[in-house]
Formats: sequence, structure tokens, C-alpha cells
Amino acid sequence: MDHKLLEILVCPVCKGPLVYDRERQELICKADRLAYPIRDDIPVMLEEEARRVELDELERLG
Repeated sequence: MDHKLLEILVCPVCKGPLVYDRERQELICKADRLAYPIRDDIPVMLEEEARRVELDELERLG
């Protein structure tokens, strides 16, 4: 994932920052507890494509 792209991407729901989860290939919004998938190196920034993140997953991210 391109570092410069990560700097400008925000959550489409709350406009908050995203955390890159390299292992799962997702961009995670901690505030909304949503994980947006990255497919073929392209972030899919649609709320309907995001999955709900469990609290224990958020703790793992720090």
C-alpha cells in the first residue's frame, strides 16, 4: 500500500483517520469500527463493502 495514499485517505463515514492492517489487507476506522477491504492494491472505500470490526481486533491494532 502506497504510504502517500494512506496519508490522504479517510473514512468515508466520519472522515477520520484509517489504520492499515497489512496482514488482513484492510483499512480500519477505529471510530466507526469498520474495515474497508483492499483488493488488488485498491482500497474499496464503500460503507456497504466494509465489515464490522470486533473490539478485540481494535486492541490488537493498538
